[in-house]
Amino acid sequence: MDNIDIGGVKIERTAALAPMASVADKSYRLLCKEFGAAYMVSEMISSKGLCYGDKKTAVLCEIEAEERPYALQLFGEDPYFMGKAAYLLQKFKPDIIDINMGCPVPKIVGNGSGSALMKDPERAAGIARETVKNAGCPVTVKFRAGWDDTSKNAVEFAKILEQTGIAAMAVHGRTRMQFYSGEADRDIIRQVKQAVSIPVFGNGDVRDGASCKQMYDETGCDLVMLARGSYGKPWVFREIKHFLETGEKLPEPDLKERMDIMLRHCRYLCRYKGEVRGMKEARKNVAWYVKGLPNSAKLRAECGELCTLEQAEELAAKVISREE
Repeated sequence: MDNIDIGGVKIERTAALAPMASVADKSYRLLCKEFGAAYMVSEMISSKGLCYGDKKTAVLCEIEAEERPYALQLFGEDPYFMGKAAYLLQKFKPDIIDINMGCPVPKIVGNGSGSALMKDPERAAGIARETVKNAGCPVTVKFRAGWDDTSKNAVEFAKILEQTGIAAMAVHGRTRMQFYSGEADRDIIRQVKQAVSIPVFGNGDVRDGASCKQMYDETGCDLVMLARGSYGKPWVFREIKHFLETGEKLPEPDLKERMDIMLRHCRYLCRYKGEVRGMKEARKNVAWYVKGLPNSAKLRAECGELCTLEQAEELAAKVISREE
């Protein structure tokens, strides 16, 4: 496969795992990496939390060697704090620092961060400049098509940000007001790609090898990112790479492999967060793994009661035994 170069960081041109708060944590990232995710981004890191020494924020900055090439993603509305936070991140040695200008969640948007910055390009540019100046590594920005259907300003926004010295940009083809509903607008990703001279990542509605290739073909983007399309199927990265290389679709993992992967995910969660917290967070993930199976509604209800790794193992054994 070809590689792209982001400020000296080489990334295989297959598919990357997009940043997802409360989903793409270390456990999930490591699992996706095992299946071939070409590049990954951390959960959102608060610039002010980092500057004020918040311990939980610092944990989000820790990097495992297996995760590289890997970006730490900052969010915030204040150029000064974003610049200072970028400087503080240097001790964690990220390959890239990414700026979140796309999160649609009200508590992020409410303080002027995330996709709210698309309504204030001047402030967004100031944030990007301060981050680039203090990062010590390449800086990228992730944003959306616009705030709503009446203000799809991604192209002009991209041109402004390019002038700040960022190394690449990722575009989610939905507006903030869409959140994750409707279809992603691939044409606006194509327009951004044509408007700037730095690499552009395409994000939105990629769920398999065919849709990944379609994103490449229709937008001309330099790298494809997927998020929700990987829920409960981290092996999608293996499938995508195979499809891009051969044009052929790999068969889905059989039930035993699927459950083995689910349990490996649970074990990672317990390793990094302890069994009590890890299994509480595993509930939604296990529910994604059993989605579409016979009696999946009942299985998902059982997932909501999981408290121990042993219970997850028992659930997996029960699912397999039903097919034997």
